[in-house]
Amino acid sequence: MPNVAATKFHKSERSLPEATAANTGQRIRLLSYNVQAGISTERYRHYVTRSWKHVLPHAARFSNLDRVARLIKDYDIVGLQELDAGSLRSGYINLTEYLSEKSHMPFWSDQTNRRIGRFARHSTGVLSRFHPSEIIEHRLPGRIPGRGALFIRYGNRHDSLVVLILHMALGRRARLRQFDYISEIVNEYRHVIVMGDLNCHSQSAEMDYLINRTMMTEPIHDVCTFPSWRPQRNIDHILVTPTLQVDHVRALDFPLSDHLPVEMQITLPESVHLGNS
Repeated sequence: MPNVAATKFHKSERSLPEATAANTGQRIRLLSYNVQAGISTERYRHYVTRSWKHVLPHAARFSNLDRVARLIKDYDIVGLQELDAGSLRSGYINLTEYLSEKSHMPFWSDQTNRRIGRFARHSTGVLSRFHPSEIIEHRLPGRIPGRGALFIRYGNRHDSLVVLILHMALGRRARLRQFDYISEIVNEYRHVIVMGDLNCHSQSAEMDYLINRTMMTEPIHDVCTFPSWRPQRNIDHILVTPTLQVDHVRALDFPLSDHLPVEMQITLPESVHLGNS
């Protein structure tokens, strides 16, 4: 599979249909959140009036991220989109590492997907209470480069849990190519979580394509997350393979970025062991 690079990790509600057979393994709490690099967007006009914050430092960025850190500290695996790996706008501070330290999450890793000179280093990241056994950076196909998939694997190769953190393209044609790439990864494993800002809704052709090509499911189809001040679109998702029991899923009322975070609690099969933090 092309455009693959191994990377290092760093130490640092609604009711659902009943599962056909209840899992008896470990319960873990998941969160997916597009944090918009700590930019507080509360109205459409802020995309214009606060656009300078995408390339220049501003005083409120880290107080906003401190609020995010307080939110995520109670979760086990957190997938984050629209971070910065250390550039002018972030004061040359890696925001994934910053959130790891502030939330006391012991393991973190990130993937830089697009660089804009010294002004911005767009990235996705993972924070985890569990020690990953493998992390791989995948470069996703597309006419415009700058999209990636962060692959995190826990446990042994034969019965592992795989998490994919995505921030998909804005264009439908590019997303279809990217979902085709993702489906090849998903189909290699039994227990998979896909989370992120997928930039498409649950009933879209792209989501149908991914679900039809894989065994992924989305338990709830109408969890709206965008825009955060008046959620009308469900473009942030957590999908799982049927081997993972979903206990609940919901969007959180936390309108700091222009997206709302999505949380999910799952129960693993007894054969899957993530270990201790």
